[in-house]
Amino acid sequence: MSTLVQITALPQEQEDRDLLLNRAIQKSRIRKDDIQSWRIRKRSIDARRKPVRLNLQVEIWKRGEQKIEISSFVLSEVTGAKEIAIIGAGPAGLYAALRAVEAGLKPIVFERGKDVRSRRFDLAKINKEQVVNPESNYCFGEGGAGTYSDGKLYTRSKKRGNVLKALEWFVNFGADPDILVDAHPHIGTNKLPKIITAMREAIIEAGGEVNFNSKLTDLKIEGNKIDAIQINGENWRSFNEVILATGHSARDIFYLLDDRNIKIEAKPFALGVRIEHQQKLIDHIQYHGEDENPYLPPASYSLVEQVDGMGVYSFCMCPGGIIAPCATYQEEVVTNGWSPSKRNNPYSNSGIVVSIEPSDLPNYSPDDPFVCLDFQKLVERNCWEAAGKTQQVPAQRMKDFVEGRVSKDFPKTSYQPGIVSVDLNKVLPDLIARRLRKAFVQFGKKLKDYYTNDAVLHAPESRTSSPVLIPRDPESLEHVEIKGLYPCGEGAGYAGGIISAAIDGINCVDAIARKYTEV
Repeated sequence: MSTLVQITALPQEQEDRDLLLNRAIQKSRIRKDDIQSWRIRKRSIDARRKPVRLNLQVEIWKRGEQKIEISSFVLSEVTGAKEIAIIGAGPAGLYAALRAVEAGLKPIVFERGKDVRSRRFDLAKINKEQVVNPESNYCFGEGGAGTYSDGKLYTRSKKRGNVLKALEWFVNFGADPDILVDAHPHIGTNKLPKIITAMREAIIEAGGEVNFNSKLTDLKIEGNKIDAIQINGENWRSFNEVILATGHSARDIFYLLDDRNIKIEAKPFALGVRIEHQQKLIDHIQYHGEDENPYLPPASYSLVEQVDGMGVYSFCMCPGGIIAPCATYQEEVVTNGWSPSKRNNPYSNSGIVVSIEPSDLPNYSPDDPFVCLDFQKLVERNCWEAAGKTQQVPAQRMKDFVEGRVSKDFPKTSYQPGIVSVDLNKVLPDLIARRLRKAFVQFGKKLKDYYTNDAVLHAPESRTSSPVLIPRDPESLEHVEIKGLYPCGEGAGYAGGIISAAIDGINCVDAIARKYTEV
């Protein structure tokens, strides 16, 4: 068994391995001659006070102790094995397919969008021509929404499954091993396509299938069991195990389930704006004036405030990032953020969102599964109309928003389609706008200089999570009414990011494998 030791270091000391080892030896009182091997197991930044320090967890193996290496993905031959259908090739779907291969099952993946490389042309059209392809965009396509929203791999969902295994598989397929060390691991949109492609190639090499431009359009249920699925409105294929990993924006799936009398429910979600500051300002705030230190990465922040009975919090914070257009339909606008691997853009952005319970909404009915979805759609369409019915978004400087003034001009924005000056207080519902105004003032008290009119709000940030829950049995993970149907990942309401979705994909396959194989 190894020994874990906690030490601290200045940022500029992190590459001095002799210094770090000696510090760990002093703390652990292990003799240097007794050490077989060691590594930095965890690394986080402590910027609560000056000077900024690194908290490091050092793992030491003494002579005779077995060092545990990164677990490798095991490629099996599954050509003639039991077939399972996986709807969606986002993190939940891809990890479900990888786990199926490992478990000796044959995954048949159906993805409505295009492969990860081809998606780029449709993303360019959104940014440059403001044309949204409803089947290929920032949300739909190989890798799902996470591929082009930069690959943040941090999760609080430690109890949902094997986080380390999910991270190690990313490393197996080409991610930097540092993601196993950093407290808030991140890959970067520029590096994710190659990793996603390697995952797909492994699935196919094992004998699985990955089908693009293949949209689920119907389900056949026989005796409360899944019997077959229809793809693209014409082709039926028989399956008795279907993993539904369609993502938080596949609204047509919710309507399909409802049309087939398959139970769905309204689910809490969050909605607000995406705010953009200069990254230099966030660095200066968070690093207490040490922002010129070349050994420190671009700074992030996390903010939360309770306002009039609802939580208001930062979401998907992107240091050195870009705000992206993430609509999945032409007559709506949606914002999200991403960062490249180096996080070297001059902007910092984050969602600032208000938590919403179904019962908070004025037209709430306990029997209406679409009350939150309808609210989400209404806000997205209102913002689209307010900004001129293009992929430009309505925007306002932060202090102007709080004080009720329309902004006369703007600093340069990273949002490529462009922004239009409006009074967001008149565009956003009052239950959102009122709480955002109060929260921004309080955030300025927590982070000095955060509350500034140089910061710009882009609206809306609305796809934080699915507004619909597809209920499932907690043990079998099957739908509560339909055997063989496995609601999975963020779109079904069981994940909140790449890693938690990946873990849920693994868990769903494990539930299937228990029926058929000894795993």
